[in-house]
Amino acid sequence: MPQRKTILFALIGFVFVMGALLSANAQNYKVIYNFTSVGNGGNDPFAGPVLDAKGNLYGTTYLGGSYGSGTVYALLAHGSSWDYATLHSFKGERADGAAPGFGSLIIYNDCALLGTTEAGGNFGTVFGEKPKGNPYCKSGGPWGERMIHVFGNGQDGDQPLGGVVADADGNIYGTTSQGGTYGGGIVYEISRAGVETILYNFTGGDDGFNPVAAPTIDAQGNLYGTTSLGGADGNGVIFELAKSGSNWTESTLYTFQGLSDGQNPVGGVTVDKNGNLFGGTFFGGDDGGGNVYELSPSGTGWNFTLLHSFSTYYGPYNKLTLDSKGNVYGTCNGAGTNGLGSVFELTPSNGSWTFTDLYDFPGGANGAMPWGSVAVDAKGNVFGTTSIGGSNNDGVVFEITR
Repeated sequence: MPQRKTILFALIGFVFVMGALLSANAQNYKVIYNFTSVGNGGNDPFAGPVLDAKGNLYGTTYLGGSYGSGTVYALLAHGSSWDYATLHSFKGERADGAAPGFGSLIIYNDCALLGTTEAGGNFGTVFGEKPKGNPYCKSGGPWGERMIHVFGNGQDGDQPLGGVVADADGNIYGTTSQGGTYGGGIVYEISRAGVETILYNFTGGDDGFNPVAAPTIDAQGNLYGTTSLGGADGNGVIFELAKSGSNWTESTLYTFQGLSDGQNPVGGVTVDKNGNLFGGTFFGGDDGGGNVYELSPSGTGWNFTLLHSFSTYYGPYNKLTLDSKGNVYGTCNGAGTNGLGSVFELTPSNGSWTFTDLYDFPGGANGAMPWGSVAVDAKGNVFGTTSIGGSNNDGVVFEITR
């Protein structure tokens, strides 16, 4: 079990004390679901939720469910209320997987839910959940949860923490944080036919080491991502895998120096319609608590711009979210007034960015320590999860209305 999980359990008592002393700092924040490890319910939702076209939410929990190995869940919107269902409980077996980690699910072909498990299989899995196990998806389908790929067969990587992405042709892409030829992790592709191809093996040198998040794909089919470690200064890199026919060429676009630019970019990047990349670092920056940055193409190179530095640990761990207006949203695991995490927004205006702290988690019933990305609907409402807190201290799903 990762060290971060041990830290979470050690802080449970502290979080509830803080929750009793501190109140929420926003009237538009509400908990829409409290996770519970009782029965087939899940707990410890490290990943954030994903929204479908009807406003329903889907996600995973790292633990819990019928077998204690995590779940896939759905929250169906009914006006101002929500109906919860556990769609799948992971068994922790080779043919099923265990512990879906930090990457949000993706909605594939309108209904299927795709993601990764950190464990199970041999060294983690890619799984799909189709309509048979999903009462909120009305289209037909012959099966429920299915293994798409089991890692650990040869040198195809292990510990896929960050979920997957898909291109327009239905091929899916992801990373493993470890394994591969050099032990530094890989980028892989799985075709619609289920065939895995390793696109790149990280060496642990200037190209980086330990890619945690899934890559992001642009309109041309190129892949972008980060490694949390490695690079010339050992603080992580931003990389590109450029596609030309069936060939892929890896390039390091930026190497983090551990200065004002930050260090340990765990969460990958998000790309906008103009090809600009947005991401965060977990540590470093001007104030030591991580930062948010933009990397923009310029001629034959890339320009790095620091958008915001956080003064308290820890900065964004996961991918940032862009809305249709170009606003940037994310969570911090340990920042905020109470040191228990926060939700933030960055709004562009005339070449500059305005930072807004949307919510500081107080612990207790309102939750604490968000690790995942947020989902934003067309009205600007923000949805996310906390890994602990809530009525059962098993985490919550929250909504911030605008």
